[in-house]
Amino acid sequence: MRIGELARATGTTARALRHYEQAGLISSRRAPNGYRIYDERAVVRVRNIRHLLAAGLTLDDVRVFLPCLDGDVAAAPPSEKGLRVALERLAVLNARIAAQTEARDRLGAALRQATSGRNRPVA
Repeated sequence: MRIGELARATGTTARALRHYEQAGLISSRRAPNGYRIYDERAVVRVRNIRHLLAAGLTLDDVRVFLPCLDGDVAAAPPSEKGLRVALERLAVLNARIAAQTEARDRLGAALRQATSGRNRPVA
């Protein structure tokens, strides 16, 4: 199947597919006219990649799951390495959320102080 067909079948874009290919997560062969041709199995692989990305993993994180991207990633028991990567990513996300929460709280406090005595409500 061509790149546009794979994009439609997986709910993604041709640009994302080229990015996944550049990252080594999917592969294609070239038709005589230079078009990328993907195997039908690429549909499952791309859906699994998108599932992992939607869960908060990065493309680098997804590489750990290469051996199982052609199966049912969502239903398969996680490997120790996969669990470690997911836990590390969760720690990074939690740290970012904490930092953003602190920044929001500081900004809110500064705005409340700056607007005290005014009739404008500040969240």
